[in-house]
Amino acid sequence: MLNQHDGLESRTRFPPARQIAYGDHPDQVGNLHLPVGEGTWPTVVLIHGGFWKWGWDRTLMTLLAHDLARRGYAVWNIEYRRVGQEGGGWPGTLEDAAAAIDYIAGIDVVDPNRIVTVGHSAGGQLAVWLAARHRLPVGAPGSGPRVRPHAAVSLAGVLDLVRGAVEELGSGACAGLLGGGPDDVPERYATASPSALLPLGIPVLLVHGGRDDIVPSSQSHEYAAAACAAGDTVELVDLPCADHFDVVEADDPAWLAVVERLPALVGNGA
Repeated sequence: MLNQHDGLESRTRFPPARQIAYGDHPDQVGNLHLPVGEGTWPTVVLIHGGFWKWGWDRTLMTLLAHDLARRGYAVWNIEYRRVGQEGGGWPGTLEDAAAAIDYIAGIDVVDPNRIVTVGHSAGGQLAVWLAARHRLPVGAPGSGPRVRPHAAVSLAGVLDLVRGAVEELGSGACAGLLGGGPDDVPERYATASPSALLPLGIPVLLVHGGRDDIVPSSQSHEYAAAACAAGDTVELVDLPCADHFDVVEADDPAWLAVVERLPALVGNGA
Protein backbone atom coordinates (compact mmCIF):
# COMPACT_ATOMS: atom_id res chain seq x y z
CA MET A 1 0.00 0.00 0.00
CA LEU A 2 2.92 2.32 0.60
CA ASN A 3 4.14 4.86 -1.97
CA GLN A 4 1.15 4.58 -4.28
CA HIS A 5 0.55 8.33 -4.38
CA ASP A 6 2.15 9.04 -7.76
CA GLY A 7 0.12 6.29 -9.42
CA LEU A 8 -3.13 7.63 -8.05
CA GLU A 9 -2.38 11.13 -9.30
CA SER A 10 -1.34 10.00 -12.77
CA ARG A 11 -4.84 8.63 -13.34
CA THR A 12 -6.50 11.99 -12.66
CA ARG A 13 -6.62 15.34 -14.38
CA PHE A 14 -4.74 16.94 -11.49
CA PRO A 15 -1.08 17.95 -11.80
CA PRO A 16 1.27 16.01 -9.53
CA ALA A 17 1.48 17.21 -5.98
CA ARG A 18 4.80 18.42 -4.65
CA GLN A 19 6.33 15.94 -2.22
CA ILE A 20 8.15 17.95 0.43
CA ALA A 21 10.29 16.69 3.29
CA TYR A 22 9.73 18.35 6.67
CA GLY A 23 12.38 16.17 8.37
CA ASP A 24 15.16 13.71 7.68
CA HIS A 25 13.24 10.42 8.04
CA PRO A 26 11.71 9.02 4.80
CA ASP A 27 8.26 9.27 6.36
CA GLN A 28 8.68 12.87 7.47
CA VAL A 29 7.13 14.10 4.25
CA GLY A 30 3.90 15.54 2.94
CA ASN A 31 2.25 16.08 -0.41
CA LEU A 32 1.27 19.65 -1.20
CA HIS A 33 -1.71 19.95 -3.55
CA LEU A 34 -2.54 23.40 -4.92
CA PRO A 35 -5.57 24.81 -6.73
CA VAL A 36 -5.22 25.98 -10.31
CA GLY A 37 -3.94 29.54 -10.51
CA GLU A 38 -1.95 31.86 -8.30
CA GLY A 39 -2.74 32.99 -4.83
CA THR A 40 -2.38 32.59 -1.11
CA TRP A 41 -4.80 29.85 -0.23
CA PRO A 42 -6.81 28.69 2.74
CA THR A 43 -5.19 25.41 3.66
CA VAL A 44 -6.38 22.02 4.85
CA VAL A 45 -3.93 19.74 6.64
CA LEU A 46 -5.06 16.15 5.94
CA ILE A 47 -4.07 13.39 8.35
CA HIS A 48 -4.72 9.74 7.59
CA GLY A 49 -5.73 7.06 10.05
CA GLY A 50 -4.89 3.39 10.46
CA PHE A 51 -4.63 3.32 14.26
CA TRP A 52 -1.21 5.01 14.03
CA LYS A 53 0.21 1.71 12.71
CA TRP A 54 2.72 1.13 9.96
CA GLY A 55 1.10 -0.26 6.81
CA TRP A 56 -1.33 2.62 6.22
CA ASP A 57 -0.21 5.83 4.59
CA ARG A 58 -1.26 9.19 3.22
CA THR A 59 -2.54 7.78 -0.06
CA LEU A 60 -5.73 7.01 1.90
CA MET A 61 -6.47 10.75 1.70
CA THR A 62 -5.34 11.50 -1.86
CA LEU A 63 -8.79 11.64 -3.43
CA LEU A 64 -9.98 13.98 -0.69
CA ALA A 65 -6.94 16.16 -1.41
CA HIS A 66 -7.91 16.32 -5.08
CA ASP A 67 -11.46 17.27 -4.18
CA LEU A 68 -10.31 20.04 -1.84
CA ALA A 69 -7.81 21.44 -4.36
CA ARG A 70 -10.60 21.57 -6.94
CA ARG A 71 -12.64 23.58 -4.45
CA GLY A 72 -9.89 26.17 -3.99
CA TYR A 73 -7.92 24.93 -0.99
CA ALA A 74 -4.24 24.21 -0.67
CA VAL A 75 -3.86 20.76 0.86
CA TRP A 76 -0.96 19.47 2.93
CA ASN A 77 -1.43 15.68 3.08
CA ILE A 78 1.06 14.57 5.70
CA GLU A 79 2.90 11.38 6.52
CA TYR A 80 4.37 10.53 9.90
CA ARG A 81 6.31 7.75 11.58
CA ARG A 82 3.95 5.04 12.80
CA VAL A 83 3.91 2.33 15.42
CA GLY A 84 5.82 -0.66 14.09
CA GLN A 85 8.66 1.30 12.52
CA GLU A 86 11.72 2.97 14.02
CA GLY A 87 10.81 6.23 15.72
CA GLY A 88 7.06 5.66 15.60
CA GLY A 89 4.75 5.75 18.59
CA TRP A 90 5.53 7.87 21.63
CA PRO A 91 6.75 10.54 21.16
CA GLY A 92 7.77 10.36 17.50
CA THR A 93 4.31 10.15 15.93
CA LEU A 94 3.13 13.23 17.81
CA GLU A 95 6.34 15.13 17.16
CA ASP A 96 6.08 14.40 13.44
CA ALA A 97 2.51 15.69 13.20
CA ALA A 98 3.57 18.85 15.04
CA ALA A 99 6.64 19.36 12.84
CA ALA A 100 4.59 18.78 9.70
CA ILE A 101 2.03 21.48 10.46
CA ASP A 102 4.67 23.92 11.70
CA TYR A 103 6.57 23.44 8.43
CA ILE A 104 3.84 25.12 6.39
CA ALA A 105 4.39 28.40 8.22
CA GLY A 106 7.20 28.89 5.71
CA ILE A 107 5.22 28.07 2.54
CA ASP A 108 4.29 31.34 0.85
CA VAL A 109 1.14 30.04 -0.86
CA VAL A 110 -0.39 29.08 2.52
CA ASP A 111 -2.48 31.65 4.37
CA PRO A 112 -1.30 31.15 7.98
CA ASN A 113 -4.56 32.58 9.34
CA ARG A 114 -6.76 30.14 7.44
CA ILE A 115 -5.53 26.65 8.31
CA VAL A 116 -7.84 23.78 9.25
CA THR A 117 -6.76 20.30 10.31
CA VAL A 118 -8.84 17.36 9.05
CA GLY A 119 -8.11 13.83 10.23
CA HIS A 120 -9.74 10.43 9.95
CA SER A 121 -9.84 7.84 12.74
CA ALA A 122 -6.40 7.94 14.41
CA GLY A 123 -5.79 10.98 12.23
CA GLY A 124 -8.79 12.57 13.93
CA GLN A 125 -6.92 12.36 17.21
CA LEU A 126 -3.92 14.05 15.62
CA ALA A 127 -6.06 16.72 13.93
CA VAL A 128 -7.70 17.81 17.19
CA TRP A 129 -4.49 17.37 19.19
CA LEU A 130 -2.67 19.72 16.79
CA ALA A 131 -5.27 22.36 17.61
CA ALA A 132 -4.63 21.86 21.33
CA ARG A 133 -0.84 22.15 21.37
CA HIS A 134 -0.92 25.64 22.90
CA ARG A 135 -2.28 23.97 26.05
CA LEU A 136 0.67 21.62 26.42
CA PRO A 137 3.26 22.27 29.12
CA VAL A 138 6.70 23.47 28.08
CA GLY A 139 8.85 20.54 27.05
CA ALA A 140 5.96 18.21 26.18
CA PRO A 141 6.02 16.65 22.69
CA GLY A 142 4.48 19.18 20.32
CA SER A 143 4.53 22.14 22.70
CA GLY A 144 5.31 25.66 21.49
CA PRO A 145 3.38 25.58 18.18
CA ARG A 146 4.39 27.84 15.32
CA VAL A 147 1.05 27.20 13.62
CA ARG A 148 -2.32 27.22 15.37
CA PRO A 149 -5.24 25.98 13.27
CA HIS A 150 -8.31 28.16 12.86
CA ALA A 151 -10.49 25.05 13.28
CA ALA A 152 -10.23 21.26 13.49
CA VAL A 153 -12.26 18.48 11.91
CA SER A 154 -12.43 14.91 13.20
CA LEU A 155 -13.82 12.21 10.92
CA ALA A 156 -14.65 9.19 13.11
CA GLY A 157 -11.79 10.20 15.36
CA VAL A 158 -10.34 8.57 18.46
CA LEU A 159 -10.68 11.56 20.79
CA ASP A 160 -10.52 9.92 24.22
CA LEU A 161 -7.41 7.78 24.33
CA VAL A 162 -8.09 6.55 27.85
CA ARG A 163 -11.46 5.17 26.86
CA GLY A 164 -9.96 3.88 23.61
CA ALA A 165 -7.36 1.96 25.60
CA VAL A 166 -9.92 0.54 28.02
CA GLU A 167 -12.11 -0.58 25.12
CA GLU A 168 -9.03 -1.91 23.26
CA LEU A 169 -9.87 -0.09 20.05
CA GLY A 170 -7.74 -1.29 17.16
CA SER A 171 -6.56 -4.32 19.16
CA GLY A 172 -4.81 -2.18 21.73
CA ALA A 173 -3.78 0.63 19.39
CA CYS A 174 -3.93 3.40 22.01
CA ALA A 175 -1.57 1.55 24.32
CA GLY A 176 0.61 0.79 21.31
CA LEU A 177 0.85 4.48 20.44
CA LEU A 178 1.67 5.61 23.96
CA GLY A 179 3.75 2.65 25.11
CA GLY A 180 1.42 1.44 27.85
CA GLY A 181 -2.04 1.68 29.34
CA PRO A 182 -3.56 4.65 31.20
CA ASP A 183 -2.40 3.30 34.56
CA ASP A 184 1.13 2.72 33.27
CA VAL A 185 1.81 6.09 31.59
CA PRO A 186 -0.98 8.47 32.68
CA GLU A 187 1.07 11.55 31.83
CA ARG A 188 1.27 10.45 28.18
CA TYR A 189 -2.49 10.10 27.96
CA ALA A 190 -2.87 13.55 29.52
CA THR A 191 -0.54 14.94 26.83
CA ALA A 192 -1.92 13.11 23.79
CA SER A 193 -5.66 12.68 24.35
CA PRO A 194 -7.73 15.55 22.90
CA SER A 195 -10.40 15.09 25.55
CA ALA A 196 -7.79 15.82 28.24
CA LEU A 197 -6.76 19.15 26.66
CA LEU A 198 -10.07 21.01 26.65
CA PRO A 199 -10.91 23.77 25.99
CA LEU A 200 -9.26 24.38 22.60
CA GLY A 201 -10.71 27.82 21.98
CA ILE A 202 -11.44 27.18 18.30
CA PRO A 203 -14.37 25.59 16.43
CA VAL A 204 -14.34 21.81 16.13
CA LEU A 205 -16.40 19.79 13.66
CA LEU A 206 -17.04 16.13 14.43
CA VAL A 207 -18.43 13.76 11.79
CA HIS A 208 -19.25 10.19 12.79
CA GLY A 209 -21.30 7.34 11.41
CA GLY A 210 -23.79 5.41 13.48
CA ARG A 211 -22.75 2.16 11.77
CA ASP A 212 -19.08 2.60 12.67
CA ASP A 213 -17.92 -0.67 14.20
CA ILE A 214 -14.23 0.31 14.32
CA VAL A 215 -14.34 3.56 16.29
CA PRO A 216 -17.67 3.86 18.15
CA SER A 217 -19.59 7.08 17.68
CA SER A 218 -19.55 7.51 21.46
CA GLN A 219 -16.01 8.86 20.98
CA SER A 220 -17.44 11.89 19.15
CA HIS A 221 -20.61 12.22 21.23
CA GLU A 222 -18.77 12.28 24.53
CA TYR A 223 -16.10 14.65 23.25
CA ALA A 224 -18.79 17.03 21.98
CA ALA A 225 -20.53 17.06 25.35
CA ALA A 226 -17.30 17.68 27.26
CA ALA A 227 -16.09 20.36 24.85
CA CYS A 228 -19.37 22.26 24.96
CA ALA A 229 -19.32 22.09 28.75
CA ALA A 230 -15.80 23.56 28.66
CA GLY A 231 -17.00 26.46 26.50
CA ASP A 232 -15.80 25.36 23.05
CA THR A 233 -17.82 25.69 19.86
CA VAL A 234 -18.50 22.17 18.59
CA GLU A 235 -20.76 20.79 15.89
CA LEU A 236 -21.47 17.07 15.71
CA VAL A 237 -22.72 15.69 12.40
CA ASP A 238 -24.24 12.35 13.31
CA LEU A 239 -24.87 10.12 10.28
CA PRO A 240 -26.85 7.05 11.37
CA CYS A 241 -26.31 5.12 8.13
CA ALA A 242 -22.59 5.81 7.67
CA ASP A 243 -19.77 3.43 8.55
CA HIS A 244 -16.14 4.09 9.44
CA PHE A 245 -14.94 4.64 5.88
CA ASP A 246 -17.90 6.48 4.37
CA VAL A 247 -16.57 9.65 5.97
CA VAL A 248 -13.50 9.60 3.69
CA GLU A 249 -15.32 8.85 0.43
CA ALA A 250 -15.21 12.02 -1.67
CA ASP A 251 -18.75 11.55 -3.03
CA ASP A 252 -20.37 10.49 0.24
CA PRO A 253 -22.81 12.76 2.13
CA ALA A 254 -20.48 12.54 5.14
CA TRP A 255 -17.65 14.21 3.23
CA LEU A 256 -20.01 16.69 1.60
CA ALA A 257 -21.09 17.73 5.08
CA VAL A 258 -17.46 18.67 5.72
CA VAL A 259 -16.85 20.67 2.56
CA GLU A 260 -20.12 22.57 3.04
CA ARG A 261 -18.82 23.81 6.38
CA LEU A 262 -15.20 24.45 5.41
CA PRO A 263 -15.65 28.07 4.23
CA ALA A 264 -16.93 29.03 7.67
CA LEU A 265 -14.26 26.96 9.42
CA VAL A 266 -11.31 28.51 7.56
CA GLY A 267 -12.66 32.02 8.18
CA ASN A 268 -11.76 35.20 6.33
CA GLY A 269 -8.16 35.45 7.42
CA ALA A 270 -8.72 38.23 9.91
